[in-house]
Amino acid sequence: MQQQEVEIRVVASLRAIDAGDWDACACPEAAAGAPPLDPFTTHRFLSALENSGSVGTGTGWQPQYLTAYLAGQLIGVAPMYVKSHSQGEYIFDHNWAHAYERAGGRYYPKLQVAVPHTPATGRRLLVRPGFEETGTAALIQGAVQLADSNNLSSVHLTFCTEEEARRGEEIGLLLRKTQQFHWRNEGYADFDGFLASLSSRKRKNIRKERARAQDFGGTIQTFSGDDLRPEHWDAFWRFYQDTGARKWGTPYLTRAFFDIAQETLRDDMALVLAERDGRWIAGALNFIGAQTLYGRYWGCTEHHPCLHFELCYYRAIDIAIERGLARVEAGAQGEHKLARGYLPTPTWSLHWVNDPGFADAISTYLKAERDAVDEEITVLTEYGPFKRDEIEEQE
Repeated sequence: MQQQEVEIRVVASLRAIDAGDWDACACPEAAAGAPPLDPFTTHRFLSALENSGSVGTGTGWQPQYLTAYLAGQLIGVAPMYVKSHSQGEYIFDHNWAHAYERAGGRYYPKLQVAVPHTPATGRRLLVRPGFEETGTAALIQGAVQLADSNNLSSVHLTFCTEEEARRGEEIGLLLRKTQQFHWRNEGYADFDGFLASLSSRKRKNIRKERARAQDFGGTIQTFSGDDLRPEHWDAFWRFYQDTGARKWGTPYLTRAFFDIAQETLRDDMALVLAERDGRWIAGALNFIGAQTLYGRYWGCTEHHPCLHFELCYYRAIDIAIERGLARVEAGAQGEHKLARGYLPTPTWSLHWVNDPGFADAISTYLKAERDAVDEEITVLTEYGPFKRDEIEEQE
């Protein structure tokens, strides 16, 4: 009997794919009622981006979802976008673009396999259980063939898992290693248990910061699930606009995203809000996975000492301990997180470059960059706040 081939299709909208079929590939662990490993590749999250206009026409993120079918069954999907810029990716390739264009090439458009505006590690090649090898190979091959046949410069899979990164490297994709700061739960019973693992000086500093933050003249509350209300998003939108305007020029997410999130994603979120004199003045938004709390957005309308550290880092640790989560991913960049118990952690991406000469140059660069990242992680870990024996155990 002739073996059936995998059929690759590209879909311009998630409305064309049944949510159950997509999630059977993206988060099969949720079929029995468990939370997804991470919510960012679920049909509901990606649909919220699309339906709110946070991706699509005019954003530089044009959906081209990659799908793989075998004998009529959907066995694999990938969140893929045609990009006309490099904003909202957090794995920076601006220098690559400039170099290629100075040499006379055309870097944009390119293909991005990623969750838009979300520097959180997770699977990017989403394959139904039982079809891992076939589906993964088909999705990679499909993305590369699509880029090649349309004369696009490159394909980028960003914030993929280490397992995906190693598999991609084996089949010839370029491996990139970067780093973020993550907090790890070593079975702490409470925040004081975490503090006990720190050196005396760092422990005292965190206690002072928390005390100073909570002396801002108001209260701090955490909302999730049905406790979230539309008025909370009205307040958070003001905070998010301020941060977005300062960091990116314009916010990546539209106001409609938060309205949709209230309806479809509220169980996936924990929103920490600070209130003073009857007004919400600051907030930090986290997303909840099966093992990880993902810190995503922060903003404020009043500035108070250490309030940012309290809402974004210390309250995230509180939530992770309370929920029994293994990690907190605190987003992109920020060496200031180190003193607050967040250690440098490798992050991974894969790249395919159409021009052979340019690919060779990037390969050489990535080798040197990986060595530099390894050295940076080693040095930063040594400067971490943990007692020496604790650092040795975590290494």
